[in-house]
Amino acid sequence: MADITLKMRILNGTFGVCRLDSIELIPEWIDNSKFYSITKTEDELSIVCSDKNIPNEIKHEKDWKIIKIEGPLDFSLIGILSSISTTLANQGISIFAISTYDTDYILVKNKDIEIALKVLSKEGHRIEV
Repeated sequence: MADITLKMRILNGTFGVCRLDSIELIPEWIDNSKFYSITKTEDELSIVCSDKNIPNEIKHEKDWKIIKIEGPLDFSLIGILSSISTTLANQGISIFAISTYDTDYILVKNKDIEIALKVLSKEGHRIEV
């Protein structure tokens, strides 16, 4: 993976990660987000969306920035998330990852975004701010 240079872009705004009960319906308040991700399992309903949309009574963690890996990425590529997460983990930076059909998104706490961008750039990745 070290031989591949990835192009990355920071999405505008800050985001939150929410946890709702698995029996909850998808809430209408996420519709105002340009980016949102919904995952439902038998245990929970997780939502990532603009943090300004999240009602206070919802269990959540706010103030995440999103790094988009510009795609589409071929399914045959191996180790993209592993490489990025290892690079950031070595700096003590926690991530929350989302994968879609075309690409991957890495959520990093706003307080860690500058160092995350610095170390990813040092690894040779191109960051568009």
